[in-house]
Amino acid sequence: MRTGSGDAERPIPTSIQVPSAGRWMGAMALAFFLAGCATQGGLPGIEDTPVAERPQTPQPLPMSPAHAREHERILATYGGVYSDEKLERYLHSVVGRLVASSDMPNQRYQVTVLNSPTINAFALPNGQLYLTRGLVALANDTAELASVVAHEMSHVTARHAAMREDQVRQAALVSRVANDLLSDPSLGALALARSKIALASFSRSQEIEADGIGIGVAARAGFDPYGAQRFLTSMGANAALRSREAGLDPGSPDFLSSHPATPERVTNAMMQARQFAGPGAGERDRDTYLSVLDGLIYGEDPSDGFVRGQRFTHPRLGFTFTAPAGFELENVAPAVFGVKDSGAQAMRLDVARVPPLQPLDEYLRSGWIENIDTDSVRTLTVNGLPAATATARGEGWTFRLYAIRFGNEIYRFIFATRQQSDAIDRSFRESVGTFRRITAAETRAAQPQRIRIVTVAPGDTVDSLARRMGRGPRPVERFRVLNGLTNGEQVRAGDRVKIVME
Repeated sequence: MRTGSGDAERPIPTSIQVPSAGRWMGAMALAFFLAGCATQGGLPGIEDTPVAERPQTPQPLPMSPAHAREHERILATYGGVYSDEKLERYLHSVVGRLVASSDMPNQRYQVTVLNSPTINAFALPNGQLYLTRGLVALANDTAELASVVAHEMSHVTARHAAMREDQVRQAALVSRVANDLLSDPSLGALALARSKIALASFSRSQEIEADGIGIGVAARAGFDPYGAQRFLTSMGANAALRSREAGLDPGSPDFLSSHPATPERVTNAMMQARQFAGPGAGERDRDTYLSVLDGLIYGEDPSDGFVRGQRFTHPRLGFTFTAPAGFELENVAPAVFGVKDSGAQAMRLDVARVPPLQPLDEYLRSGWIENIDTDSVRTLTVNGLPAATATARGEGWTFRLYAIRFGNEIYRFIFATRQQSDAIDRSFRESVGTFRRITAAETRAAQPQRIRIVTVAPGDTVDSLARRMGRGPRPVERFRVLNGLTNGEQVRAGDRVKIVME
C-alpha cells in the first residue's frame, strides 16, 4: 500500500466509484486473486558473447512503447524493482551461460527481480524476463534457478509469449471491467495489468513444452537437469503450505501463481532430465547460491506495509489495524485487500485525499460509492480519530463503509458480504475499531525479515533450527519448504541451510 508521488510510488487514489456490487467484486478478484509474485532488481541485457567478454554495464534491452507500458504496469503491480547488486551479477552470469547454450544465442534478455514475496516468473515477447524475490528465496541452488530462467527464455524462443500477448489483446472484457469499475486511471491500469498477467497464463501444453526446452538448455549449459524437478516440487509444497495457512483446500488451485506446479509437470520434468543425465550429474553450485541469498528480504517489505496474520501495519504511514477473524489479507500498491470464506466476504482499505474541511458524513454522501443508503450515514470516532460510516447495497451484496480522517488523508474501509447479519456487521465494526496510530517502538520494531544462511551444528535438528525462525506460523513446515526438505528428511551437521530472521 503506497501513497505519495514520484518514480517509486503511486499516486493516492482520489475517487473510486462502484456502479454495482458485482463489478466491485470483479475488481476484488482482479486485484486480489489474480496477483502474481515478484522480486526487486533489474539486470542489463545479455548479448551473445562469452560472459568474460561482456561489458560490466551492458545497455538495457530495447522495448517497444507497448512493452515499456507493460513493464511499468508490472513494476507497479509487483512492488517495483528489488535492487541487489550481488544477486544481479549472479543472475547475469547464469543468463549468459544459458543464452550461449540455447538454440537462439542472438536473442537478448533482460531479467528484472521484482520486490514481491509471491512465487512467480514470466516473460514478455521481447525477451524481458521477471523473477520474484519470493521465487529467488525458494530456490536452493543455481541449477534450480537456472531451470526457471531457461523455462522463461523458452517461452520467448517458442513464441509462447507472443501468442499470449495476442490473447491478451482479445480480452476486451477485462479492459471494460477495469475501466468501468475504477474511475481512477492509475487503479484501472493496475487492475488491467494484474488481469492481463493472470488471463495470459500459458496453456498446459505450452508449459510442458517450455519445461522440456528449458531443461535441455540448462543441461547443455552444464547445470544439473534435475533442478527443474526439484524446484517444481518445492513450488507445490509451498502452495500446499499456503493453502493450509489460509484454511483452504490443499487441492484448490493456487490463484497467486500463473505457473502451477502440478504433479504431471514434476513427472515430466524428471523424464526430460533423464534424457540428458542420471541423478547427480551437472552443476548445482548450492554453496555459491546460498551465499548470494544471504541477507535477501523475505516476505513483505515493511516500507510499504506488511501483513502478520489478520493484522496489517504500515510503519511509514504510521497506522495499524486488524481484519476480522478468518480474513486472508493481501497488500498491493494501492490498497489492502482481504477475503474470507472463498470470497463470500471481502474488504478493501485504501487512501484518498479530500478537502481538509469537508465533513466525513458529507464525503460519504458525495458519490464515492453508488447506491449508498443516505439514511444510514453516521459520524463517530475511532480511537480519537474522526470517522463516518454508512451502508450500501448492490446485486446480492451488502456493503459497510467507513471513512477515517488520519492526518491529511482519509482512510476508506469497504466491507462486503453476500449474507448480512448483525454478527458480521459487528465483526466489521470491531475491525475498524482496531485502526490506530502505531507507537514509536512499533515503528522501530518494523524491520524486514531476511534469509540468513547458517551451518548445521552437531545436535541441530529441523525442529531446533525452525525455532530460530522469525515471525510466522508453522515454522517447521516453513523451514522444510524453504530448504527443499521432504517430510521426515533430516539435516546433517555441516550442511548450510536457510532460516528466516529479523
